[in-house]
Amino acid sequence: MASSMKKVLVLPGDNIGPEIITEAVKVLETVNEKFGLGIELDYAHLGGAALDAVGEPCPKETLG
Repeated sequence: MASSMKKVLVLPGDNIGPEIITEAVKVLETVNEKFGLGIELDYAHLGGAALDAVGEPCPKETLG
């Protein structure tokens, strides 16, 4: 069992449809649950999705 949390940043955007991201997240959540990997998912905007949401392709919030 993992003792520390591991963060995974999910960046849905250009060339990756929402259906792909949804299924990838399901896989990560299932594997995390089954093996206790300590994965924590976080979401941010990038590319075209960021342009649509906040008006710039790589917002400062995405870079952390």
